[in-house]
Amino acid sequence: MDQDKGQAGADVGNRDPEQIKEEIEQTRAELGDTVAAVSEKTDVKKQAKRKVAETKAKAAAKTQDVKEKAAAKKDELADKAKEAAPASAQEGAQQASQTAQQTAQQVTQAAQENPVPTAAVGAFVGGLVIGWMLGRRQR
Repeated sequence: MDQDKGQAGADVGNRDPEQIKEEIEQTRAELGDTVAAVSEKTDVKKQAKRKVAETKAKAAAKTQDVKEKAAAKKDELADKAKEAAPASAQEGAQQASQTAQQTAQQVTQAAQENPVPTAAVGAFVGGLVIGWMLGRRQR
């Protein structure tokens, strides 16, 4: 194979038939490898399947990554909720009681600072109650 056409004709007589057969077999093997490589590159169906497998693997990895991130975020939010929530029902009741007391104090303070609007609201509510009671008597 390493010889050009002019020398090949001259050297054929000098070579052993076994050597020629080995060269032919080696050439056939090389050609077979070349044909296999070319056919693999031109096999569109096989390439598409390989690409689909690669894409599936990437999607599975991305899905796993998203699941791990979601689990971490869930744990983080659960910890924050535990910190914000009272430790027991009794503490929750105490917090509610304190909030109600603070609101009552704020209303009382607003009424003391502005007695006229408070009196007007009281008179309106009183009139509403009296009107409702008189309406029930007449029935």
